[in-house]
Amino acid sequence: MTEQKRPPSARRDELTERAYRYALEHGLTELSLRPLAAAIGSSPRVLLFLFGSKDELIRALLARARADELTALRRVLEAGGHDDFAAAVRATWRWLVDPAHRSLLVLWLQAYARSLSEPDGPWAGFARQTVEDWLGLLADAHGEAGGDHHAGDADPALGLALLRGALLDLLATGDAERATAAVERYLDLTGAAAR
Repeated sequence: MTEQKRPPSARRDELTERAYRYALEHGLTELSLRPLAAAIGSSPRVLLFLFGSKDELIRALLARARADELTALRRVLEAGGHDDFAAAVRATWRWLVDPAHRSLLVLWLQAYARSLSEPDGPWAGFARQTVEDWLGLLADAHGEAGGDHHAGDADPALGLALLRGALLDLLATGDAERATAAVERYLDLTGAAAR
């Protein structure tokens, strides 16, 4: 039975949440059912019964992570300048740089990289989906429907590239000050070009 055809189950939902918390702490790249099951108060057999396979469990956890990330970013954008592109990028960056979100972002990076190196596994399409997710949110903040840009306009694709690049830098080095300065410099340049 595939993920989409499985009937709702309170126990499955409960174990998804527990497994998601486990994945935030331990990552997904080396996920093994026995340690996971022991840590979340289950058994490998129950996990396989509820999810069908380890791949389906990973897909459920990736879907859960994506939902968490999108919900948080939507809230940030709505609170921080939904109709102002620079404010939206700043608000998004403040959320990304907050140490409270580090485990989710490391999990995101692991899944992103794995989806590129194993495009047919449970990670399939994750990288493309998150690019589309973030680009859609930034395009909404930019107030565009078709994706056309004029010289000097803030460009959601460039904003996405900046945020993702700065995020990779931050995750690799922990240097929030330098990464934040790069984000601010980009926003200053695009603001000056638009005037």
